[in-house]
Amino acid sequence: MSIAQQRAHDTLRAAYAVEYVAQPLDLAALFGRAAPKILEIGFGMGDATAEIAAAQPEHDFIGIEVHGPGVGSLLLQTEARALTNLKIIQHDAVEVLRDMIPDASLAGVHIFFPDPWHKTRHNKRRLIKPDFVARIARKLAPGAYLHAATDWEDYATQILAVCTAEPALANTADGYAPRPDYRPLTKFEQRGIRLGHGVWDIVFKKRD
Repeated sequence: MSIAQQRAHDTLRAAYAVEYVAQPLDLAALFGRAAPKILEIGFGMGDATAEIAAAQPEHDFIGIEVHGPGVGSLLLQTEARALTNLKIIQHDAVEVLRDMIPDASLAGVHIFFPDPWHKTRHNKRRLIKPDFVARIARKLAPGAYLHAATDWEDYATQILAVCTAEPALANTADGYAPRPDYRPLTKFEQRGIRLGHGVWDIVFKKRD
């Protein structure tokens, strides 16, 4: 962790972070208003998260990440942009989703470029599996969406299959979806596209 990121942990967590507790959050009270709530799971260094939150002040965002430097980076960006519609939780996403997010409370869930665990023997460690997607579906309000993106084709195939098999969700596209305008292109993604690498977006909605 850089000196600036450590300083952010020391000085900004009280303003922008939410500590893990094994009880449901009052999301309206957390942000001081009634607005659509969008959860991002695994925000990395937080660049896309901050950009999306800044572009959508009418929505409130909760970002989950376990990686300390990434949390520090997003804390710094949240402060620099004076974002009042973004909160950060540094904890395991499975436990946060299970314990802290009320059922039917979310307008959307973002999972952008989750760890692909690309070696076949490690595939079982991948985050997006049937039980996890079923839990996400319970947290979505009717009509809310789940948006995943990956640059690993076999993971894209798996995500699409898992989401298709979840009865509470319906695909918004015929297979993979076009990249929604709200998801910014990262520098890594732009470089990959120039090299001919693929990126796959999967967008499903909660059935009414």
